[in-house]
Amino acid sequence: MAWKTLDEMDLAGKVVLVRVDINVPVENGVVTDATRIEKIVPTLKDIIAEGGKPVLLAHFGRPKGKVVPEMSLKPLVPVLAEKLGCTVKFAEDCVGGPAKAAVAALGTGEVLLLENTRFHAGEEKNDPELSAAMAALGEVYVNDAFSAAHRAHSSTEGIAHILPAAAGRLMEAELKALEAALGDPVRPVTAVVGGAKVSTKLDLLGNLVSKVDNLVIGGGMANTFLVAQGIDVGKSLAEREMAETAREIMTKAVNAGCRIVLPKDVVVAREFKAGAESETVAADACPADAMILDAGPEAVAEISKVFDESKTLIWNGPLGAFEIAPFDTATNAAAQKAAALTKAGLLTSVAGGGDTVAALNKAGVAADFSYISTAGGAFLEWMEGKELPGVAALMK
Repeated sequence: MAWKTLDEMDLAGKVVLVRVDINVPVENGVVTDATRIEKIVPTLKDIIAEGGKPVLLAHFGRPKGKVVPEMSLKPLVPVLAEKLGCTVKFAEDCVGGPAKAAVAALGTGEVLLLENTRFHAGEEKNDPELSAAMAALGEVYVNDAFSAAHRAHSSTEGIAHILPAAAGRLMEAELKALEAALGDPVRPVTAVVGGAKVSTKLDLLGNLVSKVDNLVIGGGMANTFLVAQGIDVGKSLAEREMAETAREIMTKAVNAGCRIVLPKDVVVAREFKAGAESETVAADACPADAMILDAGPEAVAEISKVFDESKTLIWNGPLGAFEIAPFDTATNAAAQKAAALTKAGLLTSVAGGGDTVAALNKAGVAADFSYISTAGGAFLEWMEGKELPGVAALMK
């Protein structure tokens, strides 16, 4: 591993600055989903067990360098205390007098949460002075916020160059899963990329065709590739102006020995609503007044066969308009197939991205995948082959 883990750090008696992502939904001062808080618990418990004193750095919302009372982290203290089973204290700032005093008063077995790092304009600018002021509060730096690792901010990147730095348990698990999926995977490797637009995933598709053996394209994106092959997709969502780009990606795939899998049959309807009347037709037979809303059964059978032949799977994006039945059929069936192969020990499956997580939860299989990343933007940039500043800063 190119980065240090908690196991390699001497934490006894030391103040450990831990960058976490606890940007959770809050309504009327009450946390409505504590998932992100629950995910950092193992890191904090391990630090305490080793005699370290965890001091949490985190952002909340987008205050743009100003103090916005509604974006204070203070309401998160009771939930943190409940999930950790220990005393959690709060400092009214993340640097300066209030922070220094709170760190000095922190007892063994306690946790300190510092105020929103983005209340300082220097945070998002990765200002060296702010990084130094944050670093001055602790002796060791631990980054447990992979979801913020694609940003070079003071609390995600700057401090890592000043203090001895390591990955937290959540960051470690994410990096190991991603390394297993694209860094040094067991082949054959298949990627599923779905969603509405080719234009938002150009870098992703361009990187994947040179890294994977099979690329399954679904959703509105598949329609654009069908258009690129001269197929009329009726009233379907498609970026017709991206047809030439789609052809370039297909050529690049051929040259790289990557097989692109597009649906051979599709489910079409005249309107997009729950229970709308639909029919299955060949991919090149979409009626002029209809729109493609899902992949058909033949397409699902082909995808299942590809999964059977694969050892590693990376998934980003649904195969159809999964939010509404019956247009969730292909996504559900493919997800259940991948989950079954994973449970049988035949496939390593890594998935990420907002719609993807929602689709796998809807299919009831999220828990059966090898790893589900909730990192969003950072997961996508990693799939695009980009260097993530927050990860690069942890490299030995």
